[in-house]
Amino acid sequence: MTKNLLNLAAILSVGVGALLIAGCASSKPGKMNSSFNSIPFGKADGKAVTLYTLKNSKGAEAQICNYGGIVTSLKVADKNGNFSDVVLGYDNLEGYIKATPYFGCLVGRYGNRIAGGKFNLNGKEYTLAQNNDKNSLHGGLKGFDKVVWDVAKVTDNSLALRYVSMDGEEGFPGTLSVTAIYTLTEDNALRLDFSATTDKDTHCNLTHHSYFNFAGKGDILGHVVTINADKFTPVDANLIPTGELRAVNGTPLDFTLPTVVGARIGNDDEQLKLGKGYDHNWVLNQKSVGALTHAATVIEPTSGRVMDVWTTEPGMQFYTGNFLDNTITGKGGWTYAFRNGFCMEPQHYPDSPNQASFPTTVLKPGQIYKNTIIYKFSVK
Repeated sequence: MTKNLLNLAAILSVGVGALLIAGCASSKPGKMNSSFNSIPFGKADGKAVTLYTLKNSKGAEAQICNYGGIVTSLKVADKNGNFSDVVLGYDNLEGYIKATPYFGCLVGRYGNRIAGGKFNLNGKEYTLAQNNDKNSLHGGLKGFDKVVWDVAKVTDNSLALRYVSMDGEEGFPGTLSVTAIYTLTEDNALRLDFSATTDKDTHCNLTHHSYFNFAGKGDILGHVVTINADKFTPVDANLIPTGELRAVNGTPLDFTLPTVVGARIGNDDEQLKLGKGYDHNWVLNQKSVGALTHAATVIEPTSGRVMDVWTTEPGMQFYTGNFLDNTITGKGGWTYAFRNGFCMEPQHYPDSPNQASFPTTVLKPGQIYKNTIIYKFSVK
């Protein structure tokens, strides 16, 4: 399986390059095109937002809007061949704009937390927007999840979005030019390829934030998870990494073997209490920097759905929806309750700008930031 997926990655990378070379043949929001489906999805910041539907020949379907690069729907088959949506979200754009815990979005400039909303780069201190107590979370008050992206290219099974984040936006230095390509592959994988360049030294850490539930309703405690990581980054009371890389062995965070999510989530463990469950970064067993790595497998026994997560990032945040609290009514009138969804967010480690021992997130002029995330679906 690993060899086949790596071959797939090589083939798709050629396709991604071709897609970028094709240029910015922008589609007009709200206008149907013979080769793909697009419908109006409302307005944000006075700009038209469009919802695009990607399909493959197997029946899988992904809907993505250019507001926040949000995956609003992802339909994959269960073991009986029935297709249903496996991500949480809203039925309309207004829901995502009004109040959302980052449902399905593209996160940037910096996924996860930066302590105190500050970092020092090249001898200068930068102050960021603080939107998580005193910390900066997921890019600040108006991160990449809350802007309208330009549509650069669309095909039946792919969508390329672009956004230019200006120097000083949310406190970050440098003008950052970002491309995000979504591809729904023939083997039922949703592949995300991010790239970025800057005109000034800055920090960049992009990720994806879908909340998954393969059972369709209820909590996710019965899902079975395996994470390819021998260590994690423990956190303090503010959910900021302490700087330690701690072994998972002997802790409730050991998912090196398939483990039911609910088996140990309620254990009397300091880290679980701090996160109100699982809300931690796992240090992936990556063979080399930037190598496409199998990060995790999730199985939902009743539906038979299986998801394998692959990434080029060194870490992955596994979050079990601990802050869903019955205050959000989403798709079809489902009021999202405690642990009704889980996230797997491949990333660099939280607070890396302030942790010299962590892999760097500094992007310099002339460099190209690249990040690939693959969510591959099958049945068992």
